[in-house]
Amino acid sequence: MRGLPGRSTSRKGETGDPRVIFASFEFLFLFLPVFFAVYFLTPFALRNWPILILSWAFYAWWRVDFLALLGGVTLFTFFVALRLHAAEEAARGRWLTIGLLGNLGVLAYFKYANFGVDSFNQVMAAAGFSTVNWTDIVLPIGLSFYVLQSVSYLIDVYRRDVPVSMSFVNYAAYKAIFSQLIAGPIVRYAEIERELKSREHSLALFGAGARRFMTGFAMKVVIADTLSPLVDAVYALPSPSAAEAWAGALAYTLQLFFDFAGYSAMAIGLAMMIGFHFPENFANPYLAGSIQEFWQRWHMTLSRFLRDYLYISLGGNRRGAFRTYVNLLATMVIGGFWHGANWTFIVWGFWHGGLLALHRFWRASGGGPLPYAIGLPITFLCVVLGWVVFRAHDIHEAIRIYAAMAGQNGWAMTDALSWQILPEQSWVMLLGLVLCALPGLGSWLPWQREPAAIRGIWRFGWQIGPSLAFLLAVVLLYSRAAVPFLYFQF
Repeated sequence: MRGLPGRSTSRKGETGDPRVIFASFEFLFLFLPVFFAVYFLTPFALRNWPILILSWAFYAWWRVDFLALLGGVTLFTFFVALRLHAAEEAARGRWLTIGLLGNLGVLAYFKYANFGVDSFNQVMAAAGFSTVNWTDIVLPIGLSFYVLQSVSYLIDVYRRDVPVSMSFVNYAAYKAIFSQLIAGPIVRYAEIERELKSREHSLALFGAGARRFMTGFAMKVVIADTLSPLVDAVYALPSPSAAEAWAGALAYTLQLFFDFAGYSAMAIGLAMMIGFHFPENFANPYLAGSIQEFWQRWHMTLSRFLRDYLYISLGGNRRGAFRTYVNLLATMVIGGFWHGANWTFIVWGFWHGGLLALHRFWRASGGGPLPYAIGLPITFLCVVLGWVVFRAHDIHEAIRIYAAMAGQNGWAMTDALSWQILPEQSWVMLLGLVLCALPGLGSWLPWQREPAAIRGIWRFGWQIGPSLAFLLAVVLLYSRAAVPFLYFQF
């Protein structure tokens, strides 16, 4: 399948322009200066207009034709929400259904039609029947994210949790803000509804946003992009050894986090620079002491979406223990399938749903929380194992990597991979592990100690660190081709 997270779309031969990503010279030195110049020269009362127009231009940079889809979904949802708001009580449910079916229908066609036809053809071919001729559909970038925004907005208006937007420009700007349009975080309308009408602009806020953007940029380019060739090399080996398979699994675990969390940090930073406060999306997930805690820390906006609009709607934990386990499993399987039209994501959803159900069963049976020293490595191991099938192109590839991790092809590193590992990749993997572990050290960190002079030195280093890391990232970006985000065209 095409354009799935964990697969670089450039390797899959997709159409589209990878310069639309944040980690590119075109974005840094062309789009951003133009955007900020136009935005801050526009009177405040009209500043949602440049957000809307230039965000649409940013989206059209990839594929002009799919801008019509974004605009159509935006207009459709805006109109349905107005009708839902004005409808009599008996008709409200009907308008909600229309809105949900319209949005989810678009998502189903563009994201799952290829998967459905491919699966149907495989069954027909196995039974000896002729297959259906089908031209693969290109997946528009950001579709999964802006459809979820539409779904959350319609449900919140239906529940009267948020006032309906009477301004199309405000609502369309919310949908199109370029910083979160491609890969989130999943921002609900209620979270920025007031700021769409009135928001603070200050040099301090702009500076804090710039610092956050630079940090995310460095996470993406310095760490994630450096590890990308190593991950690709491991998964390309026909018979990797255990050392190679585990190295690839660990490298992908770090690559995915620093790529996606880096994007989220850039999105949040860019939003701060124009006065918006987006919700956090990651909170040191690899330091979680249980699988439940992991999902409270990883892609938090998606976790809350699944909880509030799917798990609770299915009944949550209000209908007995068995139904709770079923709801957990169903929620994660659907969440896995939302990640991509591939059986690998369904298996990944079953894996995490089963782990969450097992965790709840353990606690319901009287088992207390595991000591952190035990819970942390067990949780991390479970997450790493799950990322293997998440990254694999198909189930057969995942099984091949799992068998290799179990020692089927020997244990030591072979020449097939060792010559491809660059020294900087080993150092970056170590750096990634250290950065993931640092927040868990708490009071052991030097900047948490006295005396005040030491705190000052570390504070100064903390302040200039993002700038230095950003400069290093720019140099690295100049020396190699731009690498699309793992969630690009998602």
